[in-house]
Amino acid sequence: MRSVDLAIYADALAAEAASLSARLERARSRLRQAAIERAARDELPPELVSRLEALGLLRTRADRAEIRELVEALDALEALQAWVERGLASAA
Repeated sequence: MRSVDLAIYADALAAEAASLSARLERARSRLRQAAIERAARDELPPELVSRLEALGLLRTRADRAEIRELVEALDALEALQAWVERGLASAA
């Protein structure tokens, strides 16, 4: 493999890793927000909770499975990046 091809591929992988990392952070943020909203539901009067839900608030859903999948995808991508980096180092 040519080092130029590996370098271009490494750049593409870095962009994908950044995208996956951003998606993971958004999913984790939704998880934190859902916990806050659950606490609010527990402590606020039911009529106020109903009104907030009608307004489209207190509706955050979090998916732990999505977070696990994103973590696994990012781990796999990082392993591929390490392999490419080793190829770049040996080509130099």
